[in-house]
Amino acid sequence: MISSIPTTIKFLQQPTSEAWIHQALSHLDIILLDHSHCERKAAGVALNLMFRYPSSEKLVRSLTAIAREELEHFEQVNQILEARGIPLRSLAPPPYGAGLNKQIRIQEPDRLLDSLLVSALIEARSHERLGLLGACCPDPELAEFYRRLMASEARHYGVYWVLATTYCDRSVVEKRLEELAAVESSLLSTLHPEPRIHS
Repeated sequence: MISSIPTTIKFLQQPTSEAWIHQALSHLDIILLDHSHCERKAAGVALNLMFRYPSSEKLVRSLTAIAREELEHFEQVNQILEARGIPLRSLAPPPYGAGLNKQIRIQEPDRLLDSLLVSALIEARSHERLGLLGACCPDPELAEFYRRLMASEARHYGVYWVLATTYCDRSVVEKRLEELAAVESSLLSTLHPEPRIHS
């Protein structure tokens, strides 16, 4: 039963709606395909931050590990797609990612802080939604796969949080996180007509 699943995830102001999980379970092929895109984009975000802040040793070291793991997940999802005869193809993105990225300020150190916190929120939402899929998916293979990935997503959002508090004052980080989390929840307040991991 969906209502019996724990929904309190650190950083997230609102839990995912039951409407999303019903939509996702009705379109698992699309969810898998979108998951592939999400893992690729997550690796790209980590790499882009490394290139933007090459002298930040802790950031580079931490995000190297994340980028590697995201690419491993990308490969794993693609193997499932291939085994199920689902061809790779582009998907129109939901407004979620673009809406969050619009919140990233352009002046430093605000840009670094916002980039890290937006990534943390996306990873936190991924953790929550993969957990929901792992608990509710009627396909045992996929359910097990999603449960395995849950821990990685939780670790990733923790890394982004630690980096934010490493490079910025904690009180500033907490205040900005609250602001961005409100935007994140608002972006998901209306179910997107097309199923996506973040829709």
